[in-house]
Amino acid sequence: MKFTDTELEEILYKLVASTRSPRGRFSATASYPKLEKRLKSHTRRLMLIRTFSAAAAAALLCLSTWTAYLYIQPTTIQTISTLAETRTVCLPDGSTVTLNHYSSLSYPEKFKSDKREVELNGEAYFEVSKKKEHPFIVQTETIDIQVLGTHFNVDAYPDNPDVKTTLLSGSVAVSNKSKSVRMILKPNEIAIYNKVEEKLTRKVLANAEDEISWRQGEFIFDDLPLQEIARELSNSFGTTIHIADTTLQNYRITARFRNGEDLETILSVLHNAGYFNYSLNNKQIIITTKPDLK
Repeated sequence: MKFTDTELEEILYKLVASTRSPRGRFSATASYPKLEKRLKSHTRRLMLIRTFSAAAAAALLCLSTWTAYLYIQPTTIQTISTLAETRTVCLPDGSTVTLNHYSSLSYPEKFKSDKREVELNGEAYFEVSKKKEHPFIVQTETIDIQVLGTHFNVDAYPDNPDVKTTLLSGSVAVSNKSKSVRMILKPNEIAIYNKVEEKLTRKVLANAEDEISWRQGEFIFDDLPLQEIARELSNSFGTTIHIADTTLQNYRITARFRNGEDLETILSVLHNAGYFNYSLNNKQIIITTKPDLK
């Protein structure tokens, strides 16, 4: 038979009252051992319950503390850099990034939050694993690109006046750092952010694949100003190219180099085609106007 706390108190009261009559039904001599046994059993159950509750609370506290520790502890950041080569990196979520020459990518050893964030300096082609609940964000010096799962290219060399985002498939949102300007791209579109004017514009491309021809070591110049070609060659080969005559900067050139030619070969072909003269001075390439172009 089990007694509640109220019943035990009642029995104890009767026991105390009966001490004046040892021969009574509730005599102290007869009842105390039974009461002691019941009290010990009841106390033991309370102690077990309290011990279990304390252990469960301690375990929960330890688990919460460990989870919080894992969340707030500093994340190891990996940085991959290239020189005169391209390199493909596999990210913790299964996404792949191909870095162009003289570029770098920083990313956490493990994505922990609800966002997958990486930082790019230079140019890279991204193939992002689709995870709807975990948006993928590429941060550059001036703009951020947010995606869910898609293929796109980002050209964000620090010395370039423009940052270009080219979408090949899927959908991306391009915005400036203050989020005051935002643009959603469709496939075969490029977003161009001008650092000086802080202006974001959109352009439809005939073939977005041309923007990632660098992955195969190719250069495709489709009616490009010479200053843009000089910047692209400078970024790709790590060499300073200076256009001495400013009238040449907007001189447009169409040319394609598909065999992974070196810089000397490319400059020689363009020179022989009559576009410009060039010379090497103190490890810097100087481009000048040909007499017949003046």
